[in-house]
Amino acid sequence: MSKQNLISVVFSSDDLQKIDQALNTIAEVLKGKVHNLSAEERKQFGRIAEQNKLLVNKTKDLMEQYPQLVPAFLDKEEFDRDFSARQAIEKRLLHLEHLTEQLSDTKILLDNDNYSDALIFYRNVRYLSGEDVPGSTIIAKELSQFFPRTRKKNANKPNDSTPEA
Repeated sequence: MSKQNLISVVFSSDDLQKIDQALNTIAEVLKGKVHNLSAEERKQFGRIAEQNKLLVNKTKDLMEQYPQLVPAFLDKEEFDRDFSARQAIEKRLLHLEHLTEQLSDTKILLDNDNYSDALIFYRNVRYLSGEDVPGSTIIAKELSQFFPRTRKKNANKPNDSTPEA
């Protein structure tokens, strides 16, 4: 049985250390600046759709052009800070989402390779167990717990309440 290896990747300990340091740096920079919303808060606030982002962008432009029309009760400086922070976050978030998707896809391929290899090993050990190769039976039995067998009910088999003729 030939097996196709979908991916082969190796992370050196130096690679992993650099990734961990970068993630820790990001976490440290974000500390106190980002928030976790509860499920209820996510429902309450949601996300603004693209059309609404266009509204916000256009409003910002118009507030810049016509500052005399900005109501006194609207904190324009806070609006500008929020706007700038949102733009900064959005750019980085897209980058992180792209990296997360790449890592996730790579993990899927690695998981598939590992699972395929595990099945090959299990099938081989079962075969060797059938050939009475020493040590193989206990390994086959240990791995068989991951493959529960379900008994098929015989449709023609009379059940206990059926009287025999």
